[in-house]
Amino acid sequence: HNLSLDGGGTATTDEMVASTGRGLLLTCLWYIREVDPQTLLLTGLTRDGVYLVEDGQVVGAVNNFRWNESPVDLLGRLSEIGRSTTCLPREWSDDVTWARMPTLRIPDFNMSSVSQAS
Repeated sequence: HNLSLDGGGTATTDEMVASTGRGLLLTCLWYIREVDPQTLLLTGLTRDGVYLVEDGQVVGAVNNFRWNESPVDLLGRLSEIGRSTTCLPREWSDDVTWARMPTLRIPDFNMSSVSQAS
């Protein structure tokens, strides 16, 4: 099985970072679990890189976080979609052979707490 999302965006991740005033760059979401199947609310952790972006530059690493979001809500709130790139899934590798996903700019992504995971 393959998982693919293509929204027709053309910006690279670097270009999207360069146009960010202040935000977080999340490079990996993992330990994803379903909280509410009716709303498709998921929870998970960031992993292997959460970076603070200021004035279009990555200025440093920050803590990992626990997050709570619904992919349905995220797609409704996204403000920019970048170019899709192929990656290997970490979370569902038994079911998904490869994934093709774009970089997404999502205002107000819900980081519920700081994670102790490093």
